[in-house]
Amino acid sequence: MKSLAPHDRPREKLDRLGPAGLGDNELLAVILGHGFRAASAIDVANDVLDTVRGVQGLTRQSQADLRRLKGIGVAKASQILAAVELGRRTLVRAPERREQLRAPCDVASYLLPRYGARPVEQFGIVLLDTKHRVLKTAILSVGTLDASLVHPREVFREAAGGGAAAIVLFHNHPSGDPTPSAEDLTLTARLVEAGRVMGIDVVDHLVLADARYCSFKEMGRL
Repeated sequence: MKSLAPHDRPREKLDRLGPAGLGDNELLAVILGHGFRAASAIDVANDVLDTVRGVQGLTRQSQADLRRLKGIGVAKASQILAAVELGRRTLVRAPERREQLRAPCDVASYLLPRYGARPVEQFGIVLLDTKHRVLKTAILSVGTLDASLVHPREVFREAAGGGAAAIVLFHNHPSGDPTPSAEDLTLTARLVEAGRVMGIDVVDHLVLADARYCSFKEMGRL
């Protein structure tokens, strides 16, 4: 950082211009605080962003992923993950009353900030009341989605225990492509049929990926 003029160093620049005046690499350099003997915080930030393909790629990194990068140890990896999670939470406003999810776009707006960009696949359900207001959101499995990890028994035990009249299924694709797989289609059909037996309506299944989504309802699959 010594090679930069004092007024161009990220912290001084942030103080002068505010955070909006900094580039992605400069903001990350501020989070990192310092580099190491052979590289400044800006150098490390540039290398990290190049490796993960931009700031959006940070949302899909685990601590182990980050620690494999040169200049990133346990402390810096933790700082990055904490900053990403804090940013994610600023997008999730606590509503004054329970949100009502009338359409797939409403569901997407509710779920994407929370689960759209995750480094591993997660499957969950949104529990809804008779007016499709959110009762609760529950993650039921973490890892590659298949029938052995997501069993109707677990899904509808959670739904019935939470007093749900209807549910929305959702899971994320860490690849960034929300296109449903053949396994997604099979699992959805299985859970919809189980919902009919249980008397709990499966109103949609959303596949999430960063800022994009795919709705089974919009596709005409439900």
